[in-house]
Amino acid sequence: MSAARGFGDLVADPAWRRPVLLAEDLLLLVTAGRGSAEVDFHPFPCHPGTLLRVRAGQVLRCGPPHLGAIVVHWASAALHGFDIDLEAAPTWLELTGADGAAISAGLRQLAVDCELHRGETTALLRHQLATLLLRLALLAGSSRGPQPASRSAARTAAGTFLLLCRELEQGYQRSRRVEDYADQLGCSVRTLTRACLAVTGRSAKQVVDERVALQARRLLAATDEPVAQVGQRLGFAEPTNFGRFFTREVGVSPGAFRAAREHLADYSAPTGPVATDSVTATPVAAGPESVPALPAREVPPLVRPRPPADAGGGQLRMPGHSDDHVTAESTVLGVAHGGAAPQQPGERPLHVD
Repeated sequence: MSAARGFGDLVADPAWRRPVLLAEDLLLLVTAGRGSAEVDFHPFPCHPGTLLRVRAGQVLRCGPPHLGAIVVHWASAALHGFDIDLEAAPTWLELTGADGAAISAGLRQLAVDCELHRGETTALLRHQLATLLLRLALLAGSSRGPQPASRSAARTAAGTFLLLCRELEQGYQRSRRVEDYADQLGCSVRTLTRACLAVTGRSAKQVVDERVALQARRLLAATDEPVAQVGQRLGFAEPTNFGRFFTREVGVSPGAFRAAREHLADYSAPTGPVATDSVTATPVAAGPESVPALPAREVPPLVRPRPPADAGGGQLRMPGHSDDHVTAESTVLGVAHGGAAPQQPGERPLHVD
């Protein structure tokens, strides 16, 4: 586990010309400046008191350069033995009120203790991190409220959808066939489709294809792997098949998407999305103040979202998907822009081995 004041040990390029594909989970507390951050190509407003929870495998880009932050990141082994739902915390949170103050103070203290215990193996840091994540999970859970018995069918659909997502995380590189996932779960394709329509408004096939397209965007934006190699990693034997798939899902060719990744961004802070619960899409806040919602489907001009199926329903986060915040704009496909925050004068990275 390590902590740093500033982004110095997170990204080598101070201009964030491309997103960073994260190898570890992180918490990012904005401490100075105003701007935006993009997690899996979705923009979030940033100012002092904003907290981001970004997961390993997602892509991150921040800006402008004067944005300051405390960044804590950890390997999965750091939380071994703790009973924590690591998927419960929302991606974006406005730290206000008593709960927000407790989370902010805890994260700052964790950074201080990382400095004091640098190079040591200590349970203190692990327990502090676990406490922070438990507080975030409780905030998400408290927003759901009591679930009436009449919603048992909705809970069943949500459970089926989550099972599909877990299987999809393990198999999206090998198969895009809904039949394969239905066989793995011991249910019918129709059952999977009903669950996906109820939770996301999209068919099971759309859910599967969107997960593959998200991974393709991550790799194209954050790495220099050849387009054909990206396609092969995602199970496409022929580059032309991958190109057609990507263009259909995202709206531009893989080459055009990659070419746009280093475009300079407008770092004016976007209107903020409301952080939401990972199951019910209920807004989550750490205090009484409300946060204005991001206008639905605010999509950069180079790309377009795939149209939803003709069905309603709430939104549910897919593990590994960009929709962790679970807002109304469920799948926003965009080109990531951002900037870096250089380390502030007198500040230095804080590390724990």
